[in-house]
Amino acid sequence: MAQTDGMSAAPETAPDAPAAAPGRAPKPRRRGRRILLIGGGVVLALALAAGGTALWTYRHLEGNLDTVDIDKALGADRPAVLPTGAQDILVLGSDSRSGDNGELAGGDVGGTARSDTAMLVHIPQGRADATVVSIPRDTMVARPACTTAAGKQVPAAPRVMFNSIYTTAGPACVVKTVETMTGLRMNHYVEIDFAGFKELVDAMGGVEVTTDAPIDDKYSGLHLPAGTHTLDGTQALAFVRTRHGIGDGSDLGRIGLQQKFLLSVLSQLQRKGTLSSPTKAYGVADAATKALTTDTDLGSLNGLLDFAQSMKGLRPERMKTVMLPVVTDRIDHNRVVADEARAPKLWQALREDKPVPAAAG
Repeated sequence: MAQTDGMSAAPETAPDAPAAAPGRAPKPRRRGRRILLIGGGVVLALALAAGGTALWTYRHLEGNLDTVDIDKALGADRPAVLPTGAQDILVLGSDSRSGDNGELAGGDVGGTARSDTAMLVHIPQGRADATVVSIPRDTMVARPACTTAAGKQVPAAPRVMFNSIYTTAGPACVVKTVETMTGLRMNHYVEIDFAGFKELVDAMGGVEVTTDAPIDDKYSGLHLPAGTHTLDGTQALAFVRTRHGIGDGSDLGRIGLQQKFLLSVLSQLQRKGTLSSPTKAYGVADAATKALTTDTDLGSLNGLLDFAQSMKGLRPERMKTVMLPVVTDRIDHNRVVADEARAPKLWQALREDKPVPAAAG
């Protein structure tokens, strides 16, 4: 995993982020619309298999789902679909503190949403393994010109902080930015919401993680001794958000915890007995669908179940987790930029469906 030298902790807010809602058409919001998983479809498939698919259950879960039409927003000016049959999924986490999120510890309380967590998940043809690339939220990037869901034109900008793009221009613009950075077309989009994430973990009965060192972070509210712990939803949320209590206090330490937690969730879901109770299975499915915002192709139970079926051979131990190689920004030492020597090697390996070389790590 890449490290930087002399980088201090970055502020929680983005300097260019306006106090406006993300560029999505206004609509009534239901609680907890997003989830931190490529395994969202896997969660649903396992839960439905254990809990049954009675018509009323199906209709209820279908009604929980929410979508965003990425294809319509971006049009035809996008990278080509990989001829290898690989799948690329952009997973975002929103750190809005409005609504149910307002009671959760840490971060900005201004009510605007930012992409606090960003993972690009590359799944080669065969679906037996995957590479998860975390993009630090404090990375300075070039934002392309975008149009919000409300029709507002957002001009291109040569230097913005990655986590500000969601607030400024909406989820489709984040997808467009990542596609421009990587040359990879995002086949799917999954979005996180902190309240929904908390409810999913609680529905699972908690998630077990092991910490190598104690974590004591007054900002996220997380206080854990070293060792193995079963985290409830509130603790799990603090775990994936904490950065002040680990490493050098920067976003880079938090990324390692997020990747560890993702693998723990997937391992627990695949463990025998985790969803053996129909009541628990239904609770997990209900929390997952309430938490889930996806692109329109995944935005139905059939779409999710088909996707989950295609991923049934994927095992957590076959998932490689890396971070976008970055270096300290020369203009602002509280920020990072992609390493011009290593980052292109990472994206090239994914485009060619090859293992990530050591030179890109």
